[in-house]
Amino acid sequence: MNRRSVIAHVLAVTAATWAIPPAAALVREVNFGIIATESSSNLKSAWQPLLDDMHKATGLKVNTFFAPDYAGVIEAMRFNKVQLAWMGNKSAMEAVDRAQGEVFAKVVNVDGSLGYWSLMIVHKDSPLKSLDDVIRSRKELTLGFGDPNSTSGTLVPGFYAFSANKVDATRDFKRMVRANHETNILAVANRQVDVATVASDGVERMKMKMPEKAAELREVWRSPLIASDPLVWRRDLDVEVKRKLRDFLLAYGKDAREKEILKTLTYSGFTASDNGQLFAIRQLELARERSKVEADAALAAAEKSQKLAEIDARLAELARQAPRSQ
Repeated sequence: MNRRSVIAHVLAVTAATWAIPPAAALVREVNFGIIATESSSNLKSAWQPLLDDMHKATGLKVNTFFAPDYAGVIEAMRFNKVQLAWMGNKSAMEAVDRAQGEVFAKVVNVDGSLGYWSLMIVHKDSPLKSLDDVIRSRKELTLGFGDPNSTSGTLVPGFYAFSANKVDATRDFKRMVRANHETNILAVANRQVDVATVASDGVERMKMKMPEKAAELREVWRSPLIASDPLVWRRDLDVEVKRKLRDFLLAYGKDAREKEILKTLTYSGFTASDNGQLFAIRQLELARERSKVEADAALAAAEKSQKLAEIDARLAELARQAPRSQ
């Protein structure tokens, strides 16, 4: 090969090398999943200003992804149709276990707190005054229950309010209907259901959107504090993209304009977190599963004993893995 041929070959190889961008440069957009706590139109209008700012700050095109239920967002992350999502703790646990998810941040409420509550609400004129009243009258009541993957709509009230009183919320009421928080709140306000389980931040959002409907509600039960909602990304998301997203979110909410955008979401900002925040939810899920097995009269004694032993072993292993802060 003569000198001219060598130079031409080197130039061709160099051009080919530069024509193939590094993996990081290939990531131009991300899909942001939003769990269905209320109508997609309401959620989009609330989140879009923040996502527009995310696009400007990171250079990434940010697409919103909605599904009719929580499972849809989890499955979308599993198949890499969603790379980043706002979730509840229960849905985040499912995403971590089944969809390569990883918690990296959580929301900070307007008042600076890092948690919220599951509520049981009735119409303000309802004769029901307490959880005991609800339990006692359940055979005559219609219950608005949450999405199966909802922390505050199903998991937390299912354990603390119902399992603790040996009640199966799916069978022991006159009728049980599942819906998102917004739908359940409106159903109570409009007297379409007698009682419903909802998130406290959902009620706060309703006070801003439809104060006349929020005024029709009365709380009859409140859960222990639940860790604030996590933000989850896929573990295999590009490292540089992760850095951009994390830096943007953890710095967001510093000026008056950003504060106003976050206020619509009932937030004041975001703070760093990790999968450790799901520890209590994992305990709760196993405890709920144990209570269900214990109450199953159809199980043979030997099978029940085996299932309980397996759950106890998982609880013990979980305790060994407990975050130091727990």
